[in-house]
Amino acid sequence: MKFNREKIVNLVLLIAAGIVLFTPLGFPVKVFVNKLISFAPSEVAEEKRFIIKDYHWNLIAPENKSVNFQEFQNQVVVVNFWSTWCPPCVAEMPEFQALYDDYGTEVVFLFVTNEDATVVNTFMHKKGYTLPVYYSQNAPPSLLQSSAIPATFVIGKSGEIVVDKTGAANWNSESTRALLDRLLLNKV
Repeated sequence: MKFNREKIVNLVLLIAAGIVLFTPLGFPVKVFVNKLISFAPSEVAEEKRFIIKDYHWNLIAPENKSVNFQEFQNQVVVVNFWSTWCPPCVAEMPEFQALYDDYGTEVVFLFVTNEDATVVNTFMHKKGYTLPVYYSQNAPPSLLQSSAIPATFVIGKSGEIVVDKTGAANWNSESTRALLDRLLLNKV
């Protein structure tokens, strides 16, 4: 079999694609690509919004403190379901950190994972993130359940789900900040 230049180039590209897709070496590439294609999340149309009525959801908060989601009723809440092994989840973390740095005292942020705490703590420390990580003890309210991650919900003070986004997004966008400002002022 005679190898020409085109076949060699195709073989090299195939091997490179295999490395990116099927080995840990490809993880940073996947994260980078997800950052490139992430846009600001959009609001749910007013006529399609749901209101959370069931706030019964037990969580383990930082420092192993038990909390119930009811404690956050009547507040602006951002709930993000994520994992350290998920490239889109990891891609949006820097944006969330910037948002949390600016809104963390006014907005409740819940970064929920079911991963081992040691793995999560190592990841957070290595990346320098100070995001509050929670662990679910029972199923979240039905309106917050998702079969994919990352899944993020922005909830207004009335319990209305204003953003319901699955997949990576640019959470540190002007439109997201404007939305949080309006929610804090009850203007949504």
